[in-house]
Parts: sequence; structure tokens; C-alpha cells
Amino acid sequence: MSRVVVPEYGWRTHGPAVAVLAVLMSVYAAGFVLLDIRFDRIWIGLARLGDIVLLMMPPNPETFSRFLVYLDALGQTLAIAFLGTITGALFAVPLGFLAARNIVTNRVVHFLARRSLDTVRSIDTLVWALIWINVVGLGPFAGALAIASADVCALAKLMSEAIETADRRAVEGVMASGGSRAAAIRFGIVPQVLPVFASQILYYIESNTRSATIIGIVGAGGIGLYLSEQIRVLEWQQVSFLILMVLVTVALIDAVSRMLRRAIIGRS
Repeated sequence: MSRVVVPEYGWRTHGPAVAVLAVLMSVYAAGFVLLDIRFDRIWIGLARLGDIVLLMMPPNPETFSRFLVYLDALGQTLAIAFLGTITGALFAVPLGFLAARNIVTNRVVHFLARRSLDTVRSIDTLVWALIWINVVGLGPFAGALAIASADVCALAKLMSEAIETADRRAVEGVMASGGSRAAAIRFGIVPQVLPVFASQILYYIESNTRSATIIGIVGAGGIGLYLSEQIRVLEWQQVSFLILMVLVTVALIDAVSRMLRRAIIGRS
């Protein structure tokens, strides 16, 4: 008869996990003290938030001409998101192939490529916006450059992972028929990863619509600039109207993007 092995429970087996959990809980509790987080302040803040929500009702741009100005700014935000994402994707594709282990077999080159991507993508879009504003000045141009700079390495990392998980049998088939390594990449890998690339780019366009709104607050163009101004002068009805415009736009982009992604990857 085979013996049933009963796992041993005790401090020796679960001690390290309990110790790590205790340290994490201690750090979590210390954060409340160091950051002066108190629940009474949260309740007071919620009451103030309720007052602001009441002041926001109903959403109102005040005049039709101001609505047209906001609509034009929303168009700028969409243009910033679209142009920035596409520009970042164009640079990300070659970087993604360079960072893929099954394309570049040299360990030093692969290591440097991956670490470079990790370093650059750690810089937030808002930081890039502040940098480009000082380089090219205020406006949508700085916003598009900020989106592109933030996306290029993030997309390249995702693309490199998609390339590394591609089925090698297609590559081996091209090589076995006498094709070169370039032909193996072109006909064996690219057809597999193109739908994934397109899906990732569509998702980033959707996500960057929200990011373009945020960077507009620091002067990178778009509707975020007007949102910041109206908050500053406490025009809460116009603030809620601008937020509503962004929410509706993001929802529409999300729906269209979802349909396109499903069509691209072949799912109903």
C-alpha cells in the first residue's frame, strides 16, 4: 500500500511567510502614522466632496460658444492621444524585436536592451510632459511628444514578450525550406505577432485619452487645460460638464476599441 504523505504544518514551514506578512503589515500601519492618515479627516473630506458634487449639478458649459471651445479642446486631446500613441508604436516595433531573446541571441545586447526599456518606461507621462514643455513650449505638440516618450518603451516591452512567445514551428519551417533568418522573421514571426501589436496599440490609444487629459493640466494642451482653469476659479458646473465630455468620449473609444480588438484577434 502506498503511504499518504501528510504535509507538515508548523513554524518551520510557514514561519518565513508569516514573518514577511508581519513586516508588510507593520510597514502598512507605519504608513498611516508617517503620512498622518486619519479616518476622521476622511469623513470630513467626504462631506466636503458631497458639497462639491451638489455644486456640480447640473453640468453646464454656460454658453454655446464656450461649448464649441471645449469641443475643440477635446479634439486636441484625442489628437494628442492618437498621434502620441502611433508615434511611440512606430519606434517601439524595432525596439521590441531588438529586446526579444529569440531574435537577438547575444546576451549582452539583450540585457542592455531590456534594462534600457525598463529604465525609460519608469518615467511617468506627466514627467515627460513637464520635460517636453520646457523643450518645445506649451501646447499639444509637447503633449503628443510626452505620450510617445512614455509609450515607446512600454509598448516595446510588451511587443518583445509577444515575439518571444511566438510559435517556433513557423520559423523552423521557413528555415528548413531554405529561407534566411530575415525571411524566417518576416514570414514566421511577423504574421503571428501583428494582431497582438494592433490590439496593444488600440488599448494604449484608449488609455492615453485619459493620460492626455491629465497632462493638459500642466500645459500640454487639450481639454485638461480648461479643466484645470475651471477648478481653479471654482466653476463647478463647467468642471462637471468637462468631466462628462471626457467620460463619454472614453466610453465611446473603449467600445470601438473593444470591437476592433475582437475583430483583429478573431474572436466573436
